[in-house]
Amino acid sequence: MSKQHSSTRAYGVLLDEGRVILVRSSNPEHDPPLWWLPGGGIHFGETPEETLQREFVEETGLIVERFSLLTVMADTRRRSNGDRIHTVRIIYTVQLAGGELAHEVGGTSDHAMWFGPEELAALNVADYARHALGLL
Repeated sequence: MSKQHSSTRAYGVLLDEGRVILVRSSNPEHDPPLWWLPGGGIHFGETPEETLQREFVEETGLIVERFSLLTVMADTRRRSNGDRIHTVRIIYTVQLAGGELAHEVGGTSDHAMWFGPEELAALNVADYARHALGLL
């Protein structure tokens, strides 16, 4: 019997010198590799901004500040096992405050990288991330 899951997530668009930082899915089933915005699930008691601060450090090694709401979107999809997923995504623009670029180990992403606008077209970017970037 399939199940239904719902989650609320916060993501950040970090631009620096005309480039955006994306993280790569660690799921080997994504071929070509899937890239998305840094961020993730909001833990109980966390604000979306606290989630972004935590997730950016975990996934990229970078510290962010100055959160500005870009958009809120929701989507549903079906997993290969039949489960239905409903995700509400709160997406902010953020500014770089420090840190050193690093890759997440043992998480849902495994590589963080800066991309210029001309490089994005050739990437397999998650639909929500491509939509958010198109709003800028």
